[in-house]
Amino acid sequence: MPAINSERRRRRTRAIAAACVSLALLIALTLLYYFLPFYRLLPAYAVAAREEGELRIHFLDVGQGDCTVVEFPDGELLVVDAGNGSWESNVALIRYLKGLGADEPSLLVTHADIDHYGGFAQLIRCFGAKTLYLPAVPSDAAQYREMLSEAERVGCPTVSMKRYDVISHPSGAYLVCLSPYSEEAEENDSSAVLWLDYGGVSALFSGDISRAREERLLAEYLADERIFDSGAFRVELRETDILKVAHHGSADAVSEEWLRLLGYDLAVISCGADNYYSHPSGEALAALVAASPDCTIYRTDELGNIVVAISDGSYSVL
Repeated sequence: MPAINSERRRRRTRAIAAACVSLALLIALTLLYYFLPFYRLLPAYAVAAREEGELRIHFLDVGQGDCTVVEFPDGELLVVDAGNGSWESNVALIRYLKGLGADEPSLLVTHADIDHYGGFAQLIRCFGAKTLYLPAVPSDAAQYREMLSEAERVGCPTVSMKRYDVISHPSGAYLVCLSPYSEEAEENDSSAVLWLDYGGVSALFSGDISRAREERLLAEYLADERIFDSGAFRVELRETDILKVAHHGSADAVSEEWLRLLGYDLAVISCGADNYYSHPSGEALAALVAASPDCTIYRTDELGNIVVAISDGSYSVL
């Protein structure tokens, strides 16, 4: 019996020691994650230098999610959405922002779906943040709270984004929020819809709004074409050059009447390769072409990162 008890004690001791080692390793990894994030050690992505006076829009391939980076002519950055927070998405985003020389970029969450805000907490840890623009309808999810906590930790002010709010830049570039003007019951329709203008070239970022919201915006605009103007900041929807297609090209997010109004030449769809939702839908693709037969459609699932450069009143895809 003494020998059996002794063996049991040795096994118990080994088990306790193994548990202590595992706990110590977990604590060490947690401390490393928060105080020296691995992401900071990642190499920068090779991004071509910006030309003088050029504004660039980077539609990033972050899998099944959204991330658009507006790079102003002086190098200041506005990151609109930040992917779903997965390892692959964060690595792609942070390497690319390193390539752009990110330092306290401004951040904007179009709406509180994880595939739009998931990467922001890690992004703030790596680069800090100048301002965090929040959606009209927040989330109580743990990752959303983590994002807010990181913003508070670095002293980043937060602003709720709603209709008529403007983000302006000394270069003359500006973004106007067209929707929402109040909290919405349907989360996707609470997405911030943003109009960007620089030197007469414009882009519309649609978030995840539905066909119903597009039709509501259309009706408002047809009733009064100045309805989305914010002071001196004009919104000329009929002159839209670049369209960020709503909801990853979902079938329920494309109104052909709305698309015809916009008259875009370039449509960009952000979605993941072989995604579960089969985005973009055949219906959406057909509607995009039917509304603007001469348009060109670019997809992140097929092309990866897509960069549009705007200067001297024209644009090109790099």
